[in-house]
Amino acid sequence: FAIMLLGGLVQKMRILPLDTDLILNQFVYYVAFPAILLIVLAETRIEDIIQWGFIASFSLAMVITYAVVIGTSLWITPKNQAIAAMRALNSTFGNTAFIGIPLLSIMFPNNKMALVAAAIASLLSVIMFAFALVSIELASKNKQTSQPAILIMLSALAKNPIVVGSLIGITLSACHMELPASVSLMLHQLGNTSSPCALFAIGMVLVKALRQQGRDKVFTASLVAELNAINLLKLIIQPLIAFGLLNTFGVAQELIAMGVILAALPTAASVYLLGERYQVHANISAQAILYGTLVTFFSLPIIETLLKSYG
Repeated sequence: FAIMLLGGLVQKMRILPLDTDLILNQFVYYVAFPAILLIVLAETRIEDIIQWGFIASFSLAMVITYAVVIGTSLWITPKNQAIAAMRALNSTFGNTAFIGIPLLSIMFPNNKMALVAAAIASLLSVIMFAFALVSIELASKNKQTSQPAILIMLSALAKNPIVVGSLIGITLSACHMELPASVSLMLHQLGNTSSPCALFAIGMVLVKALRQQGRDKVFTASLVAELNAINLLKLIIQPLIAFGLLNTFGVAQELIAMGVILAALPTAASVYLLGERYQVHANISAQAILYGTLVTFFSLPIIETLLKSYG
Protein backbone atom coordinates (compact mmCIF):
# COMPACT_ATOMS: atom_id res chain seq x y z
CA PHE A 1 0.00 0.00 0.00
CA ALA A 2 3.04 2.31 0.25
CA ILE A 3 3.03 2.72 -3.55
CA MET A 4 -0.66 3.67 -3.45
CA LEU A 5 0.08 6.24 -0.73
CA LEU A 6 2.91 7.66 -2.84
CA GLY A 7 0.58 7.96 -5.82
CA GLY A 8 -1.96 9.72 -3.64
CA LEU A 9 0.70 12.13 -2.32
CA VAL A 10 1.89 12.98 -5.84
CA GLN A 11 -1.72 13.64 -6.88
CA LYS A 12 -2.35 15.75 -3.76
CA MET A 13 0.73 17.87 -4.45
CA ARG A 14 -0.16 18.12 -8.18
CA ILE A 15 3.39 17.17 -9.17
CA LEU A 16 2.19 15.41 -12.34
CA PRO A 17 -0.55 16.46 -14.81
CA LEU A 18 -4.07 15.87 -13.49
CA ASP A 19 -4.87 13.19 -16.09
CA THR A 20 -1.73 11.11 -15.35
CA ASP A 21 -3.85 8.48 -13.58
CA LEU A 22 -5.95 7.99 -16.73
CA ILE A 23 -2.85 7.46 -18.89
CA LEU A 24 -1.31 5.05 -16.37
CA ASN A 25 -4.57 3.10 -16.12
CA GLN A 26 -4.82 2.77 -19.90
CA PHE A 27 -1.19 1.64 -20.19
CA VAL A 28 -1.63 -0.98 -17.46
CA TYR A 29 -5.00 -2.22 -18.74
CA TYR A 30 -4.18 -2.41 -22.45
CA VAL A 31 -0.44 -3.22 -22.38
CA ALA A 32 1.12 -4.28 -19.07
CA PHE A 33 -1.54 -6.64 -17.67
CA PRO A 34 -2.11 -8.52 -20.95
CA ALA A 35 1.67 -8.86 -21.35
CA ILE A 36 2.36 -10.31 -17.90
CA LEU A 37 -0.66 -12.65 -17.98
CA LEU A 38 0.19 -13.87 -21.48
CA ILE A 39 3.81 -14.71 -20.71
CA VAL A 40 3.21 -16.18 -17.25
CA LEU A 41 0.41 -18.43 -18.50
CA ALA A 42 2.39 -19.40 -21.61
CA GLU A 43 5.34 -20.47 -19.43
CA THR A 44 3.14 -22.43 -16.97
CA ARG A 45 2.13 -26.04 -17.55
CA ILE A 46 -1.49 -26.36 -18.64
CA GLU A 47 -2.01 -28.90 -15.83
CA ASP A 48 -1.11 -26.18 -13.29
CA ILE A 49 -3.41 -23.63 -14.94
CA ILE A 50 -6.53 -25.80 -15.03
CA GLN A 51 -7.23 -25.87 -11.29
CA TRP A 52 -10.82 -27.11 -11.39
CA GLY A 53 -11.36 -26.88 -7.63
CA PHE A 54 -10.17 -23.27 -7.58
CA ILE A 55 -12.21 -22.38 -10.67
CA ALA A 56 -15.39 -23.96 -9.28
CA SER A 57 -14.97 -22.42 -5.81
CA PHE A 58 -14.26 -18.88 -6.99
CA SER A 59 -17.07 -19.03 -9.58
CA LEU A 60 -19.63 -20.36 -7.11
CA ALA A 61 -18.69 -17.74 -4.50
CA MET A 62 -19.47 -15.02 -7.05
CA VAL A 63 -22.63 -16.70 -8.33
CA ILE A 64 -24.04 -17.28 -4.82
CA THR A 65 -23.37 -13.67 -3.78
CA TYR A 66 -24.79 -12.38 -7.07
CA ALA A 67 -27.96 -14.47 -6.72
CA VAL A 68 -28.53 -13.39 -3.10
CA VAL A 69 -28.22 -9.71 -4.00
CA ILE A 70 -30.41 -10.04 -7.11
CA GLY A 71 -33.13 -11.82 -5.13
CA THR A 72 -33.00 -9.38 -2.22
CA SER A 73 -32.97 -6.33 -4.50
CA LEU A 74 -35.95 -7.53 -6.56
CA TRP A 75 -37.81 -8.28 -3.33
CA ILE A 76 -37.18 -4.72 -2.06
CA THR A 77 -37.65 -2.96 -5.42
CA PRO A 78 -39.64 -5.27 -7.71
CA LYS A 79 -39.47 -4.90 -11.50
CA ASN A 80 -36.19 -2.97 -11.36
CA GLN A 81 -33.88 -5.53 -12.92
CA ALA A 82 -31.22 -3.04 -14.06
CA ILE A 83 -30.66 -1.65 -10.55
CA ALA A 84 -30.72 -5.18 -9.13
CA ALA A 85 -28.00 -6.22 -11.60
CA MET A 86 -25.87 -3.19 -10.69
CA ARG A 87 -26.21 -3.91 -6.97
CA ALA A 88 -25.26 -7.53 -7.56
CA LEU A 89 -22.27 -6.57 -9.69
CA ASN A 90 -21.07 -4.10 -7.03
CA SER A 91 -21.18 -6.98 -4.51
CA THR A 92 -19.31 -9.53 -6.65
CA PHE A 93 -16.99 -7.96 -9.26
CA GLY A 94 -13.70 -7.50 -7.41
CA ASN A 95 -10.66 -5.58 -8.58
CA THR A 96 -8.73 -8.76 -9.34
CA ALA A 97 -6.64 -7.02 -12.01
CA PHE A 98 -5.56 -3.58 -10.76
CA ILE A 99 -5.26 -4.65 -7.12
CA GLY A 100 -5.23 -8.46 -7.28
CA ILE A 101 -2.33 -8.94 -9.69
CA PRO A 102 0.14 -6.57 -7.97
CA LEU A 103 -1.01 -7.61 -4.49
CA LEU A 104 -0.49 -11.34 -5.07
CA SER A 105 2.84 -10.63 -6.81
CA ILE A 106 4.00 -8.88 -3.64
CA MET A 107 2.50 -11.37 -1.16
CA PHE A 108 3.76 -14.45 -3.06
CA PRO A 109 7.06 -13.34 -4.65
CA ASN A 110 8.62 -15.56 -7.32
CA ASN A 111 5.52 -17.76 -7.30
CA LYS A 112 3.98 -18.23 -10.74
CA MET A 113 0.79 -19.63 -9.26
CA ALA A 114 0.02 -16.21 -7.76
CA LEU A 115 -0.34 -14.70 -11.23
CA VAL A 116 -2.09 -17.82 -12.51
CA ALA A 117 -4.65 -17.51 -9.70
CA ALA A 118 -5.10 -13.80 -10.43
CA ALA A 119 -5.52 -14.54 -14.14
CA ILE A 120 -8.17 -17.22 -13.48
CA ALA A 121 -10.01 -14.92 -11.05
CA SER A 122 -9.88 -12.06 -13.55
CA LEU A 123 -11.26 -14.25 -16.35
CA LEU A 124 -14.10 -15.51 -14.16
CA SER A 125 -14.86 -11.98 -12.96
CA VAL A 126 -15.00 -10.67 -16.52
CA ILE A 127 -17.49 -13.42 -17.43
CA MET A 128 -19.65 -12.33 -14.47
CA PHE A 129 -19.33 -8.73 -15.64
CA ALA A 130 -20.42 -9.71 -19.15
CA PHE A 131 -23.44 -11.55 -17.74
CA ALA A 132 -24.45 -8.45 -15.74
CA LEU A 133 -23.91 -6.30 -18.84
CA VAL A 134 -26.39 -8.44 -20.74
CA SER A 135 -28.91 -8.19 -17.87
CA ILE A 136 -28.63 -4.40 -17.76
CA GLU A 137 -28.72 -4.12 -21.55
CA LEU A 138 -31.93 -6.12 -21.77
CA ALA A 139 -33.56 -4.42 -18.76
CA SER A 140 -32.57 -0.86 -19.60
CA LYS A 141 -35.28 1.32 -21.12
CA ASN A 142 -32.73 3.84 -22.31
CA LYS A 143 -31.21 1.53 -24.91
CA GLN A 144 -33.07 -1.00 -26.98
CA THR A 145 -31.04 -3.61 -28.85
CA SER A 146 -31.81 -6.27 -31.40
CA GLN A 147 -28.62 -8.21 -30.66
CA PRO A 148 -29.02 -11.64 -29.05
CA ALA A 149 -27.83 -11.80 -25.44
CA ILE A 150 -25.05 -14.27 -26.25
CA LEU A 151 -23.57 -11.92 -28.88
CA ILE A 152 -23.54 -9.02 -26.40
CA MET A 153 -21.72 -11.21 -23.89
CA LEU A 154 -19.18 -12.57 -26.40
CA SER A 155 -18.51 -9.07 -27.73
CA ALA A 156 -17.76 -7.80 -24.22
CA LEU A 157 -15.34 -10.70 -23.61
CA ALA A 158 -13.61 -10.34 -26.99
CA LYS A 159 -12.93 -6.63 -26.39
CA ASN A 160 -11.34 -7.19 -22.99
CA PRO A 161 -7.51 -7.11 -23.30
CA ILE A 162 -7.03 -9.15 -20.10
CA VAL A 163 -9.23 -11.92 -21.52
CA VAL A 164 -7.40 -11.81 -24.87
CA GLY A 165 -3.94 -11.90 -23.27
CA SER A 166 -4.90 -14.70 -20.88
CA LEU A 167 -6.49 -16.84 -23.60
CA ILE A 168 -3.42 -16.47 -25.84
CA GLY A 169 -1.20 -17.53 -22.94
CA ILE A 170 -3.41 -20.52 -22.09
CA THR A 171 -3.47 -21.57 -25.77
CA LEU A 172 0.34 -21.41 -26.02
CA SER A 173 0.62 -23.47 -22.82
CA ALA A 174 -1.87 -26.07 -24.03
CA CYS A 175 -0.06 -26.38 -27.37
CA HIS A 176 3.36 -26.57 -25.65
CA MET A 177 4.61 -23.67 -27.78
CA GLU A 178 7.55 -21.58 -26.62
CA LEU A 179 7.89 -17.92 -27.56
CA PRO A 180 11.23 -16.64 -28.88
CA ALA A 181 13.56 -15.49 -26.11
CA SER A 182 13.46 -11.87 -27.32
CA VAL A 183 9.63 -11.81 -27.28
CA SER A 184 9.56 -13.44 -23.85
CA LEU A 185 12.01 -10.87 -22.47
CA MET A 186 9.97 -7.98 -23.91
CA LEU A 187 6.73 -9.30 -22.41
CA HIS A 188 8.37 -9.84 -19.02
CA GLN A 189 9.79 -6.32 -19.01
CA LEU A 190 6.44 -4.80 -19.98
CA GLY A 191 4.58 -6.97 -17.50
CA ASN A 192 6.92 -6.10 -14.63
CA THR A 193 5.76 -2.47 -14.90
CA SER A 194 2.13 -3.49 -14.23
CA SER A 195 2.23 -3.75 -10.43
CA PRO A 196 3.90 -0.42 -9.53
CA CYS A 197 2.02 1.51 -12.23
CA ALA A 198 -1.37 0.05 -11.22
CA LEU A 199 -0.88 0.71 -7.50
CA PHE A 200 0.46 4.22 -8.13
CA ALA A 201 -2.52 5.02 -10.36
CA ILE A 202 -5.00 3.70 -7.76
CA GLY A 203 -3.49 6.05 -5.16
CA MET A 204 -3.96 8.98 -7.54
CA VAL A 205 -7.54 7.97 -8.32
CA LEU A 206 -8.43 7.68 -4.62
CA VAL A 207 -7.23 11.23 -3.90
CA LYS A 208 -9.25 12.59 -6.84
CA ALA A 209 -12.31 10.64 -5.70
CA LEU A 210 -11.99 11.87 -2.10
CA ARG A 211 -11.66 15.43 -3.35
CA GLN A 212 -14.85 15.03 -5.39
CA GLN A 213 -16.62 13.33 -2.47
CA GLY A 214 -15.75 16.27 -0.25
CA ARG A 215 -17.68 18.54 -2.61
CA ASP A 216 -20.70 16.21 -2.77
CA LYS A 217 -21.59 15.52 0.85
CA VAL A 218 -25.05 14.08 0.32
CA PHE A 219 -25.81 11.12 2.59
CA THR A 220 -29.12 9.55 3.50
CA ALA A 221 -29.89 6.62 5.79
CA SER A 222 -30.82 4.44 2.80
CA LEU A 223 -27.59 5.35 0.97
CA VAL A 224 -25.42 4.54 4.00
CA ALA A 225 -27.29 1.24 4.47
CA GLU A 226 -26.77 0.27 0.84
CA LEU A 227 -23.07 1.17 0.86
CA ASN A 228 -22.56 -0.85 4.04
CA ALA A 229 -24.47 -3.82 2.63
CA ILE A 230 -22.51 -3.81 -0.64
CA ASN A 231 -19.13 -3.70 1.11
CA LEU A 232 -20.15 -6.24 3.76
CA LEU A 233 -21.07 -8.68 1.00
CA LYS A 234 -18.01 -7.91 -1.14
CA LEU A 235 -15.30 -7.69 1.51
CA ILE A 236 -16.51 -10.23 4.10
CA ILE A 237 -19.35 -12.51 2.95
CA GLN A 238 -17.93 -13.42 -0.47
CA PRO A 239 -14.46 -14.27 0.96
CA LEU A 240 -16.11 -16.42 3.63
CA ILE A 241 -18.11 -18.29 0.99
CA ALA A 242 -14.95 -18.70 -1.11
CA PHE A 243 -13.03 -20.00 1.90
CA GLY A 244 -15.68 -22.62 2.64
CA LEU A 245 -15.90 -23.76 -0.99
CA LEU A 246 -12.11 -23.86 -1.51
CA ASN A 247 -11.79 -26.12 1.53
CA THR A 248 -14.74 -28.26 0.41
CA PHE A 249 -13.15 -28.80 -3.02
CA GLY A 250 -9.83 -29.75 -1.41
CA VAL A 251 -7.80 -26.95 -2.98
CA ALA A 252 -4.12 -26.63 -1.97
CA GLN A 253 -3.48 -24.42 1.07
CA GLU A 254 -1.57 -21.82 -0.92
CA LEU A 255 -4.37 -21.50 -3.49
CA ILE A 256 -6.94 -21.20 -0.69
CA ALA A 257 -5.11 -18.13 0.61
CA MET A 258 -4.88 -16.66 -2.88
CA GLY A 259 -8.54 -17.34 -3.62
CA VAL A 260 -9.78 -15.77 -0.38
CA ILE A 261 -7.63 -12.67 -0.87
CA LEU A 262 -8.87 -12.28 -4.47
CA ALA A 263 -12.47 -12.68 -3.29
CA ALA A 264 -11.90 -10.04 -0.59
CA LEU A 265 -10.87 -7.29 -2.99
CA PRO A 266 -13.01 -4.15 -3.39
CA THR A 267 -15.31 -3.54 -6.35
CA ALA A 268 -13.56 -2.62 -9.59
CA ALA A 269 -14.03 0.79 -11.22
CA SER A 270 -15.48 -0.91 -14.32
CA VAL A 271 -18.77 -1.24 -12.45
CA TYR A 272 -19.07 2.55 -12.16
CA LEU A 273 -18.26 2.95 -15.86
CA LEU A 274 -21.01 0.47 -16.73
CA GLY A 275 -23.50 2.32 -14.53
CA GLU A 276 -22.49 5.64 -16.11
CA ARG A 277 -22.94 4.18 -19.59
CA TYR A 278 -26.52 3.08 -18.89
CA GLN A 279 -27.32 5.79 -16.32
CA VAL A 280 -28.13 3.10 -13.74
CA HIS A 281 -26.93 3.42 -10.12
CA ALA A 282 -23.72 5.16 -11.22
CA ASN A 283 -23.27 7.54 -8.25
CA ILE A 284 -23.91 4.86 -5.64
CA SER A 285 -21.49 2.55 -7.46
CA ALA A 286 -18.78 5.22 -7.39
CA GLN A 287 -19.25 5.76 -3.65
CA ALA A 288 -19.29 2.01 -2.96
CA ILE A 289 -16.02 1.57 -4.86
CA LEU A 290 -14.37 4.47 -3.04
CA TYR A 291 -15.34 3.34 0.46
CA GLY A 292 -14.72 -0.33 -0.29
CA THR A 293 -11.20 0.47 -1.47
CA LEU A 294 -10.50 2.53 1.66
CA VAL A 295 -11.86 -0.22 3.95
CA THR A 296 -9.56 -2.70 2.20
CA PHE A 297 -6.56 -0.92 3.75
CA PHE A 298 -7.72 -2.41 7.06
CA SER A 299 -9.65 -5.54 6.05
CA LEU A 300 -6.97 -7.19 3.87
CA PRO A 301 -4.23 -7.18 6.54
CA ILE A 302 -6.73 -8.74 8.98
CA ILE A 303 -7.69 -11.41 6.44
CA GLU A 304 -4.01 -12.10 5.66
CA THR A 305 -3.30 -12.55 9.39
CA LEU A 306 -6.26 -14.92 9.82
CA LEU A 307 -5.15 -16.98 6.81
CA LYS A 308 -1.62 -17.28 8.18
CA SER A 309 -2.93 -18.43 11.56
CA TYR A 310 -5.20 -20.93 9.80
CA GLY A 311 -2.35 -22.27 7.68
